[in-house]
Amino acid sequence: MGKTTKKFETEVQQLLDLVIHSLYSNKEIFLRELISNASDAIDKVRFESHSNMELLEGNADWKIKLYADKEAGTLTISDNGIGMNMDEVAENIGTIAKSGTKNFMASLKEKNLADNPELIGQFGVGFYASFMVADKVILTTRKAGEKQFGCRWESTGDGSYTIEECEKETRGTDIVLHLKDEMKEFLEEWRIRAIVKKYSDYVQYPVVMDVTRSEPVKDQDGKVIEGGGTIDTTTEETLNSMKAIWTRPKSEITEEEYEEFYKHISHDYDKPLSTIHYSAEGVSEFKAIVYLPSHKPYDLFLRDHKKGVHLYVKRVYITDNCEALLPDYLRFIKGVVDSSDLPLNVSREILQEDVQIKRIQKSLVGKILSTLAEMKEKDFDTYLKFYEEFGPVLKEGVHFDFANREKIQDLLLYESSKTENGKYVSLKEYVERMPEAQKEIYFITGMSRASVENSPYMEVFRKKDFEVLYMTDPVDEWVVQAIHQYQEKHLKAIDRGDLELESEEEKKEAEAKKEEAKKEYAGVISFIQDTLKEQVKEVRLSSRLTESACCLVAEEMGLNANMEKILKSMNQEVPEAKRILELNPDHQIMQVMTSMYDQDKANPKLADYCELLFDQALLTEGSPIKNPLRFAKLVSELMVVGGR
Repeated sequence: MGKTTKKFETEVQQLLDLVIHSLYSNKEIFLRELISNASDAIDKVRFESHSNMELLEGNADWKIKLYADKEAGTLTISDNGIGMNMDEVAENIGTIAKSGTKNFMASLKEKNLADNPELIGQFGVGFYASFMVADKVILTTRKAGEKQFGCRWESTGDGSYTIEECEKETRGTDIVLHLKDEMKEFLEEWRIRAIVKKYSDYVQYPVVMDVTRSEPVKDQDGKVIEGGGTIDTTTEETLNSMKAIWTRPKSEITEEEYEEFYKHISHDYDKPLSTIHYSAEGVSEFKAIVYLPSHKPYDLFLRDHKKGVHLYVKRVYITDNCEALLPDYLRFIKGVVDSSDLPLNVSREILQEDVQIKRIQKSLVGKILSTLAEMKEKDFDTYLKFYEEFGPVLKEGVHFDFANREKIQDLLLYESSKTENGKYVSLKEYVERMPEAQKEIYFITGMSRASVENSPYMEVFRKKDFEVLYMTDPVDEWVVQAIHQYQEKHLKAIDRGDLELESEEEKKEAEAKKEEAKKEYAGVISFIQDTLKEQVKEVRLSSRLTESACCLVAEEMGLNANMEKILKSMNQEVPEAKRILELNPDHQIMQVMTSMYDQDKANPKLADYCELLFDQALLTEGSPIKNPLRFAKLVSELMVVGGR
């Protein structure tokens, strides 16, 4: 196949323009990104060689080699990793592929480029960082297992690239950067050493470079010959320590080292919120360093979000996405687990079922949850930062992790009718301050604090001074299906089913009053029920309203308005369900409609009032009404009559 010239996708070219012409003050990150890519390539060939030794081609001397040629003005980064074939090169470099470029570019527009040099590493577009320092990039690569022929890719970042088949003796990838004149500092040995030490010291493969030193000429006995001059000797030196940080005692590791390691494995360049470093011994032996990030990644709620815990077996890389290590509700955790018990040739499929992995998961989850509990108890402000970022994800565990449900329940926080905006209460604190007359934990779900705070369902609770939890995360609708009770107190939705808020004494008085109202309004309630039979399941008098005329209530196990909205927003089919229309027996509208009904049951205004009541109930719960024009017309007519 001959040389072919192709155009970059529009978005990739826009990205290149931003990178090349941006004001990044920290251009050295290009080397960090290319070394990281090389390390990943070696990881991949090592993993695949477990099942296919031929991929090694007799070369398992893993290393990433740097060549600085001052005469040619080039810096080469070479690895003996998995390599790529021509299709993979075209897919991964010439197109948008899976690089996250769109998200990267969106972030560039929002943030100051000069102050955010680390952004490029956060979205998997590290290869393009080469063009910050080079005016021409040549990539030569050969895929492991494919003999002799490789692929050569070349571009000056001007909107196009060439790609052709070429000969390459060994597997792996060589990237040659033709450095811009003002970037020649990156050919200096001291500069390269400093960058590798800063960013790539924990890479588990040696990052090496040929180093030339001038030494005095010596005789056969090793003694320096006076006046003999000097001789240049070249040796290959390793620039990184390769010492796995998780194998060292905690007492020997500084906060700076923990932070650098976090940045290395997570590509998040903010400090982590908390570090958990521990060793497990006994039935299952492993070492782990895991981190609570300080902010959620942009793709946390996307289906293809990659979990952040890397799995090693005796310091040999297995995978950077071991889904079996942590449950999905802890997918934001970053870190490393190194097991002494797993076989090196364990496959991804076996990992999901391996008993040792399950033991590691149990231990790891327990440690993370206990750390969060301790943080909540002793450093609430830090816990609040964590919860405001990751609370909605943590809540998923209530539904899916039965074994740890009680521990997770104790970590939950909610705003309530007794807290200021932005302040929270735990379930434990809620129960501790419940008045003696209150028997259940009351909550309401909705889209925002404002919407639930002003809901008619809240009226009787304000009157009785009972606290109501505001559950305003969409996931809360599923959470409460799993939390039936807390400390023997049942959770009760205030917009579903019947409410029993009275003491035994109050109940008798309330029942007598309700029976009297039922008799008084029996005719009009029956009329409203018949008129709205297509819209509502039942019409009844309410014990939850003190000010509003009406509200719609779901059955005990039925869908409320908030759940319907959530399902519709997810393009889910919402089953047809009629709710119950509750009427306030103390509201003047009941007396007005009863009087109209007693005078003339055929009065057409009665049907209009029924329609208005139903639409009013829809509006107060935040649901759309079917015929806004009809509603507006009826309200206008009422205003005209009332103004006479």
